[in-house]
Amino acid sequence: MNQTRKNHWLGVLYVNFATLAWASNMVVGRMLKDLIGPVTLAASRFIVASVIFVLLLRHQPAPERKIGADWRLLLGMALTGVVLFSPSLYLGLRYTSAVNGTLINGIGPLLTGAMAAVFLGQPMSQRQVSGALVGLVGVVFLITNGTADFWQTARFNAGDLIVLLSVAIWGLYSVMGSRVMRSRSAISTTALSTLLGLPILLLLSFWEMFKFPVVFDVKLLLGVVYLGVVPAAGGFCAWNAGVSRLGPGGAMVFYNTLPLYGALLGVTLLGEPLGLSHAVGAFMIIGGSLWAAKK
Repeated sequence: MNQTRKNHWLGVLYVNFATLAWASNMVVGRMLKDLIGPVTLAASRFIVASVIFVLLLRHQPAPERKIGADWRLLLGMALTGVVLFSPSLYLGLRYTSAVNGTLINGIGPLLTGAMAAVFLGQPMSQRQVSGALVGLVGVVFLITNGTADFWQTARFNAGDLIVLLSVAIWGLYSVMGSRVMRSRSAISTTALSTLLGLPILLLLSFWEMFKFPVVFDVKLLLGVVYLGVVPAAGGFCAWNAGVSRLGPGGAMVFYNTLPLYGALLGVTLLGEPLGLSHAVGAFMIIGGSLWAAKK
């Protein structure tokens, strides 16, 4: 295997680790939802992640530790990926169902691919588009149990538009990250954008705590530490490392594995039932992703 192919498949591994980590974020987040508000939870996990990022930055070359000429893009990443994405997603899910939210997230690969084509001149290949479409069908099959009954009762509302906005926000984060990582590492890009966004997120969390007081206990402490280390620090670094190798469109093809990993973790950790629709949906998501990834 030549270095280019090795680098490509390493990118595939990175983005799959990221989506697996974020799927676990949803499971743990559900466990903590009665103890802490969503913005405060996001701020708490990024505090933990920031400690890790500061330690990592100390071992980076001096230019990697400075914001420099990339400050506009890094600030844009801070506002989109750190400050706006999670709160907008959580806000949308207050007014719509998790099923609708998952469906809307399924268009993320195609939306990000379009953004990459417009802003970076990196259009998705026919293989990537077809793989993303197959993955989207797999997501639909996974959450509708392969029946038409869902569409007869589904209702779409303002919450769906907010979730769609969060998908667009994440696409912008990935596109800006791809641009920044032309001149700096994934660790530097992730760390600096997180450190820039954290103060804003903390201000928002202070406001939220007046309406949603935090219930302190051991479960919350352990959960926040896990969310800070694995989904926040590990997931964001892995995602940006994958984007730097695959491009934003190529990386987002694998975003549809998030509901798949979420379903598998739900079965494993929460004892949720596993049906034929899960197997068929998983086959289509994995198959579409591998088809898109093949060079």
